[in-house]
Amino acid sequence: MVLGRGTGLLAGAMTVACMVLLGPSAPSGALVAQTLPVDAADGVVPNRVMTWNICNPCGSDNNAGRAAEIATYAPQVIGMQEACVRDVERIRDYLKRFYGLDYHVAYGSVLNNGGRCGGWPWNPGAFGQAILSAAPMTDRVNVEYPDGGSEDRGYMAVTTEVGGRPVRVFNTHFAQRRQEEVRARQAAVLAKEVARHDRAIVLGDFNAVPYAPELAPMWQVATDTDPGCRPSDAASCAPTTDWRSKFDYVFLRGVAPLRHAVRPSPYSDHDMLHADLDPL
Repeated sequence: MVLGRGTGLLAGAMTVACMVLLGPSAPSGALVAQTLPVDAADGVVPNRVMTWNICNPCGSDNNAGRAAEIATYAPQVIGMQEACVRDVERIRDYLKRFYGLDYHVAYGSVLNNGGRCGGWPWNPGAFGQAILSAAPMTDRVNVEYPDGGSEDRGYMAVTTEVGGRPVRVFNTHFAQRRQEEVRARQAAVLAKEVARHDRAIVLGDFNAVPYAPELAPMWQVATDTDPGCRPSDAASCAPTTDWRSKFDYVFLRGVAPLRHAVRPSPYSDHDMLHADLDPL
């Protein structure tokens, strides 16, 4: 009796330890696919891209809903900001298991922070950007800005396919709040790199409205996917945040837009912005 009880306690302790070690990265078997709208995409849309700040700390329990919303529009490429690696892993798993959408992933993490993303003191969760692509990605770079402002910030870039053609895709997150001078320096760094490419797509949360002076370097090398959204005519730009400002962009260089849409979401304080691009 004593031996049996001790063995049971040991087994229980090991089970708890394994659950702690695995943490939230293992998807719950109780989850089921959410019903998508009747007009949801049938599969990956090869010329569609999306940018979405998925909001940390909006909660990892939103990942199933985030996956369902991504599956509704099924972009070829998705740029995420404020992304913990563990959350992205879950979202990818849900997309594949429940909706048959298989994405490659590249991470552009610039901050290890157990408080934001969980993990252990010796292996805290990685936080930053991520790119999901239905096609393989090559030539990944991960650059931290010389000045991140109040928090480390950076950009990542990969080469992949959109609309069946190779293109350089960037994903970034500029400094937050009243750090205009910092964002101006970050824009100068990013724009210089974007200008090196004939065809580029720049996804991200720039934390600045279109007419903000700090975005001038980006407007010099690229245009927004919305043809009516320019610094001189910012009133026509659809807002992309809960506070009804346009902070999120799909900047295009050497790529023509076809259509775009901003989709509000209950799972983040930023809306999803997706764009269909002319593959020619």
